[in-house]
Amino acid sequence: MALVPAAARRWRRLLVLCAAVLGAVGAPQPPNIVLLLMDDMGWGDLGVNGEPSRETPNLDRMAAEGTLLPNFYAANPLCSPSRAALLTGRLPIRSGFYTTNGHARNAYTPQEVVGGVPDTELLLPALLRRAGYASKIVGKWHLGHRPPFHPLRHGFDEWFGSPGCHFGPYDNRARPNIPVYRDWEMVGRFYEEFPIDLKTGEANLTQIYLEEALDFIKRQQSRRRPFFLYWAVDATHAPVYASRPYLGSSLRGLYGDAVREIDDSVGKILQLLRGPGVHGDTFVFFTSDNGAALVSAPRQGGSNGPFLCGKQTTFEGGMREPAIAWWPGHVPAGQVSRQLGSVMDLFTTSLALAGLEPPSDREVDGLDLLPALLQGRLVHRPIFYYRGNTLMAVTVGQYKAHFWTWTNSWEEFKKGIDFCPGQNVSGVTTHTQEEHTRLPLIFHLGRDPGERFPLSLASAEYRAALRTVVPVVQRHQDALVPGEPQLNVCDPAAMNWAPPGCEKLGKCLVPPPSAPEKCSWPH
Repeated sequence: MALVPAAARRWRRLLVLCAAVLGAVGAPQPPNIVLLLMDDMGWGDLGVNGEPSRETPNLDRMAAEGTLLPNFYAANPLCSPSRAALLTGRLPIRSGFYTTNGHARNAYTPQEVVGGVPDTELLLPALLRRAGYASKIVGKWHLGHRPPFHPLRHGFDEWFGSPGCHFGPYDNRARPNIPVYRDWEMVGRFYEEFPIDLKTGEANLTQIYLEEALDFIKRQQSRRRPFFLYWAVDATHAPVYASRPYLGSSLRGLYGDAVREIDDSVGKILQLLRGPGVHGDTFVFFTSDNGAALVSAPRQGGSNGPFLCGKQTTFEGGMREPAIAWWPGHVPAGQVSRQLGSVMDLFTTSLALAGLEPPSDREVDGLDLLPALLQGRLVHRPIFYYRGNTLMAVTVGQYKAHFWTWTNSWEEFKKGIDFCPGQNVSGVTTHTQEEHTRLPLIFHLGRDPGERFPLSLASAEYRAALRTVVPVVQRHQDALVPGEPQLNVCDPAAMNWAPPGCEKLGKCLVPPPSAPEKCSWPH
C-alpha cells in the first residue's frame, strides 16, 4: 500500500474534526463526490488534449476550471476489470477480476460468465456510507449480472442502468436482450423498452442517464446529505449511439455525435453543481475505463492521440486515459498535473475526501491524489499494466518496460480484428505472445510516447533504466497474492446459448474448484 503523505493525513483529520465538533451546529459537510466514467473514450477525444475538431467545449471548460492529468491510466485495457479496480482501489489480479483461461487473455462479464465482484471486496460506496453518503450508480455496472453481484448488494443505495453492455439485439429465444434495472426491478431491455437504432445510431439513453443524475443530485441537495454519484454512461462503446438532436452534428461522424452529447451532459451536471442550491461543494473527476476501441474505428471508435494501439492492449493507447479533476475553490484552475495516476486512485482519493482511511486488512493500490491536486506534490509510484493474470509492462518514472508484447492472435487478425490499425511497429505490435522478461523492451515515454523506438540494449541508458525497473517489479511480484479468478467459468444454461469454446464441451456449468478451467471464454 502506498504511504499516506502527512498532508493527506492532516486533511482527513481536519474533515473528521470539523464533522465531529461542529456537526451539531450545521458545520460544512464533507464534499460530494461525482465520478464520471466514460466507456472506451480515448485520450485524444478531448479538445483540451488536442482533438482538432474541438467539439468538447464543456470538458475543455472543466479542464480550464480544474486540473488536467495527462498521465492517468486504467488498471486494465478492458471494461470489467478496470471498473472493478476503480471501485475497490485494487489491481484486478488482487480482486479476482481476471481469467486463467489462456495466457495474457483479457476477460469481462457478459451474461454467460457466472462470476462477479466477490463479497470479500469492499467497494467505495459501502465505505462512503460510513461517512453518511448517499450513493447512486447510473449506467453500466459490468461487475457480474447475477443477484449476488448486484450494485445494491455492494453499497450503492440506488441504481439505474444495466449489468452489462448494450450489445444486441438478440432473438429473446436462444439469447435474450440485455436487461435495464431501476434498483432491484428490471424495467425493460435494450432494443425493446430502451430502443437503439443500429442503422441510424439513434438512442435516447444518454438523455435518460443525464436526467437520472440531475434528479439524484437535486434530491440529495434538498436532503442536505453528502452524495456519491457514479455516472458510468456507455454511448461511446460500440454500437455507438446518440439522441436525435445530436445525430449528424459532429465532424467526426456518429462517434463524434456521441461525444458531443456526453460533453453537453457533463456541462449540465457541472452547471447544476455550480448553482447556489448546492449544499456543500463537490469534487468531480472525469475519465474513461480503457482506451478507445480502434477495432471499431473509424465510425464507431475514438482517438488515442499520439499513443500506440487501443483497447485490449497494454500499450499506451489501451491504458492511458483522459482525466480531469474539478473542485472549485480547492483544485487549482487551469493547472496540469504530471502525477502518474490510476483509476484505482479514485477509490483512495474519495475516501480521503470523506475523512476515511482505506481498509487496513488488504493491499490497496490506489494513491491519494489530494496532495498532487491541492498542493502540486508529486508522489513517485509505478504503473503496472496487466492483461489477464499476466504482468505485461510497468512504467517507473519516464521509462516503460514491456515484459510481454502481444496485440491479438494471427487468427483474429486475419479475420479483420485489429487492435492497432495502421500502427505496426516491428517487434513491438506482435500477433504472437513474445516474452521479454529477461531483457524487456524499454521506452522513454517522455521522448517517445508512441512506443516506437525501444532503447538500445547496448546503451548505458538501457542498463540504468533496467536497474531502476527490476527491483520495483521484483518487490511487487514477491508480495502479490492473486485473488481467486472470477472470470473463468461460463454457464450457457443461463442463456440457453453456448459461447465459442464452450459448445465443444457440452454442458458448461460451474465446475468444482479442482477444475477451474472447465470452459474458456474468449476475450
